[in-house]
Amino acid sequence: MQNQENCYKNVWILSGTSDGPVIANRLLELNYSVFASVLTYKAGQSYIENSKLHIITGKLNNKDQIINFIKKNKIKCVVDATHPFAVIISKNLNIACKEINVPLLLFERKSQINKTNNFSYIDDLKEINNVDLENKNILLAIGSRLLNDTANYYMNRKANVFARILPTYESITKAFGSCIKNSNIAILEPSKNNESILEKKLCDFWEIDYVLCRESGSYSQKNWESIVSRSKMKLFLVKRPKVKNDYSYSFNQYHNLINHIIKKY
Repeated sequence: MQNQENCYKNVWILSGTSDGPVIANRLLELNYSVFASVLTYKAGQSYIENSKLHIITGKLNNKDQIINFIKKNKIKCVVDATHPFAVIISKNLNIACKEINVPLLLFERKSQINKTNNFSYIDDLKEINNVDLENKNILLAIGSRLLNDTANYYMNRKANVFARILPTYESITKAFGSCIKNSNIAILEPSKNNESILEKKLCDFWEIDYVLCRESGSYSQKNWESIVSRSKMKLFLVKRPKVKNDYSYSFNQYHNLINHIIKKY
């Protein structure tokens, strides 16, 4: 797949659609060969076409698959830019790279919160406490993996549960297979223009009292922060898991990550 003389420049990036394309583009400009892992075909379309860019679509189920991929493609450096709550893949990457002594770099965007009276950090999806939720409208913007379990918990607390999900097959399948009423589910891409127009209209239409989302540092989080800060709603933000702290090198700025790769690999 690669010329042997260029194998020392093979970098593998695992990311979503925000950070991955930026990191890949900068490495491609520096003549690196880049392998980019994404979960869906649509996510792969966020990357530019380039003869040195190789898109890999689908999940990696275990550390053995990771090790085999690294060895097969002579990867010299791995960048974990996955979602902060993608703890399983990050754990497997960590184990695999340590086992075969391949550098693993973490890229994670800063989460800059403008704290207000209607904002609260919580440690877990089910930790909205000291709040009477009976007949209150709560919007879950937490992804689809734990959606049903979380929705069921708040329904048992007599809240009216709504959900915003991404337009992917997995998200749609899990959402409409959950305990949430179909009429209470919205399929929506996060706004990226800082206006948050659709999200705001959604909250107004459903008369939302509380929003529950995760500390991802993404467009979605920023949108909810902006909307809630200008309303009577309250935002509950689930703290990032600490599992990703076990990295030798971590970065939250693109240029620092790229400069490290240039110097080391």
